[in-house]
Amino acid sequence: MAVVIPVASAAPAEAAVQRDIQHYMRPGLLQLSSLPPLSLYVHLPWCLKKCPYCDFNSHAWAQGQGALPEQRYIAALMADLEAALPLIWGRQVHSIFIGGGTPSLFSPEAIDHLLGAIRARLRLEPGCEITLEANPGTFERDRFRAFRAAGVTRLSIGVQSFNDRHLQALGRVHNRAQALAAVEEAAQAFDTFNLDVMYALPGQSMAELDEDVNTALALAPPHLSIYHLTIEPNTWFAKHPPTLPEDDDAYAMLDRITELTGQNGLQRYEVSAYARADHACFHNTNYWQFGDYLGIGAGAHSKLSFAHRIVRQVRFREPQLYMQQALAGQAITQDDEVRRADLPFEYMLNALRLREGFALQDFIERTGLPLTAIARGLAQAESKGLIERDLLRVRPTERGFDFLSDLQALFLHQAA
Repeated sequence: MAVVIPVASAAPAEAAVQRDIQHYMRPGLLQLSSLPPLSLYVHLPWCLKKCPYCDFNSHAWAQGQGALPEQRYIAALMADLEAALPLIWGRQVHSIFIGGGTPSLFSPEAIDHLLGAIRARLRLEPGCEITLEANPGTFERDRFRAFRAAGVTRLSIGVQSFNDRHLQALGRVHNRAQALAAVEEAAQAFDTFNLDVMYALPGQSMAELDEDVNTALALAPPHLSIYHLTIEPNTWFAKHPPTLPEDDDAYAMLDRITELTGQNGLQRYEVSAYARADHACFHNTNYWQFGDYLGIGAGAHSKLSFAHRIVRQVRFREPQLYMQQALAGQAITQDDEVRRADLPFEYMLNALRLREGFALQDFIERTGLPLTAIARGLAQAESKGLIERDLLRVRPTERGFDFLSDLQALFLHQAA
């Protein structure tokens, strides 16, 4: 869960019209003077078991189904990537995030093949950050080292909790001992790694939260992502909701998390992310800074900028259908231009998640809009004490961080 990628809620029966580069380069209303950094997201959709809280595009792969179709799926990914190359031709890729699902279900040999195939088709920045999501339930000794040897530079481990009772309530396939072993192995194999932890769990007390966070911090992770458990539509928990801590208790838990992480040298640089110096996740930060990302794989989303427009795309969601369509050169099921009027909200929805906020010049460069497009919202936010600003930069205040949804909503209907 270290990366936030929306996935399609449904897939139309037919692929979107496949457009050539001239369609995206035609004149339009926006004027982007430069293109933002580009990241690559690769979705591997299978996991051992669908967790009851998960609304991501993940599909359980039972042992009785045999081996994962690694070779066919990677072939589909490469067909998908090759079809997209004209849209990003000449651009350098700054980060790669392999998410899921549980990507660590794939063998190290398959990940090595995947990354080699990507390198053969894309120009990667020297030192490109390459993250792989891993589940302690798929942990085997030396497996993480093999991922490192394949070219992965950063592991993101979905621990969620170190409490066996809470892990069972969350439907996780690992236990506390497996989580501890996986993190210790990751610390030996990787210079930087991330732990995903959840709070406000069913029946969780403040003492249990302290134990979870202190256990995580004792493992000295360079990066910690901590998420409030929320009940998402179309999940098992939505149909069978557990009893969660009251909102006031959840707020107190978040305050405690921020206190404990700060005492241990991790700074809260994003609303759900804490990191030591020089260990912030570039890939996720690129999302929050309204950078570009090409998403390949079942249900993956893309956001791509051109001189006069910004486009969002969605791939087919169901893995078998995705493979069929991608191998036929028709992986895209939705392809829409972001409306000019929607850009202020889309930008602020992302940028205000960052502790340092955003530079005003970045808003101009990444949306192609003038500052007048957000002037009214900024004035309202400042009057409510939700932001602080100067001539160069806008930052959320502590109050703005606490009431982030209210702050973001002020830009929902900005005139552009």
